[in-house]
Amino acid sequence: MKIDKRIIPLAIGGLGIGTTEFTVMGLLPDIAKTLEITIPQAGHLISAYAMGVVIGAPLLIGYSVKYPPKKVLIAFMILFTLFNALSAIAPNYGTMLIIRFMSGLPHGAFFGVGTVVAAKMAGKGKEAFYISMMFTGLTVANLVMVPLVTYIGHVFHWRLYFAIVALIGVFALLFLKLWLPSIEANQNTHFMDELQFLKKKQSWLVLGITAIGFGGLFTWLSYITPLMTGISGVDSSQMAYVMVLAGAGMVVGNLAGGIISDKLGPEKTCALLIFLMMISLVGVFLLSEHQNIAFLLTFMCGALSMSIAAPINIMMMKAAPKSEMMAAAFMQAGFNIANAMGAFFGGIPLEYGLPFNYPSLVGVGMTFIGFVISVRYMYLYGSQTANKDEAAVECVSCDK
Repeated sequence: MKIDKRIIPLAIGGLGIGTTEFTVMGLLPDIAKTLEITIPQAGHLISAYAMGVVIGAPLLIGYSVKYPPKKVLIAFMILFTLFNALSAIAPNYGTMLIIRFMSGLPHGAFFGVGTVVAAKMAGKGKEAFYISMMFTGLTVANLVMVPLVTYIGHVFHWRLYFAIVALIGVFALLFLKLWLPSIEANQNTHFMDELQFLKKKQSWLVLGITAIGFGGLFTWLSYITPLMTGISGVDSSQMAYVMVLAGAGMVVGNLAGGIISDKLGPEKTCALLIFLMMISLVGVFLLSEHQNIAFLLTFMCGALSMSIAAPINIMMMKAAPKSEMMAAAFMQAGFNIANAMGAFFGGIPLEYGLPFNYPSLVGVGMTFIGFVISVRYMYLYGSQTANKDEAAVECVSCDK
């Protein structure tokens, strides 16, 4: 299959974002030791980054929606690169919390704009696939960069991981400048107009599925290192291979989710995937003591963690046909609320001294709620035939 080179700059941006977002999870013990804090406290760095995404996504999109998407994406990547470079030299826990929050600000906005740009570059009926191609950068980060940088951070020093992320950001800036097509800005929109979709119940159901249902998997992913080393008996030096396995699942799941969504429909695909998430987390809670089964569950949970990205973004774009960019930004906020909630609620059993498989039990409850919401959404909106003028995403006629 020929790859449209116009999507590559967005994928490289996703590579950097995925590397910074997920590597920290494999280095929590190392960071906690250096900063002289507990592992649950180190987990708050994950929450700080996620909350930066939640706040930054709608604000940055709101103030940049009138500017050309290419220039906006370059500006967001400059911020991302700068704050990750500063993370490499943060002297203490308090400073690191602030910088991680700042690092998260452009994350959701970049993916929010990138999601709409990817959909506009796609031909009709290929929107979910093009969006999944953008997120391929994030999944390749989990397959290659996260385990590699986890190994480097564990063997040498965890600060090197932020320096590597900053370097990826420089490459993303270069390819955004060279290959991303120029797309005309929407001069007729205003900040408050962009927020009108929040008045619709349909939009809030999608955000609920994202924040609560998807958050269940972050109870597993946030504490995957102590789970695998403390429960499954994996040596800490082998965690890089575990992250490769999770990353391989993410690559497969991301592309599969896009393809299945284009064929089955995003609503049915979403409900099915949330249900499978719940079943997988039950398996993590009950069977993680068996190492081989734990490896299989790592691949499955990795696949499911990314498979929902394309279909649920399409659902939100259908719910907000006149403000897709802001809606996509809120989706990134939703994903990172999921991240923050998963890390926070998953850490509660650990604060009470329970074993490291208990966060996934919390995740079972969260995914169950997400499944109920997704079934409700499918009942209310799954059979709707969107108006062609609203549902069709305009294809940008640029030279490939």
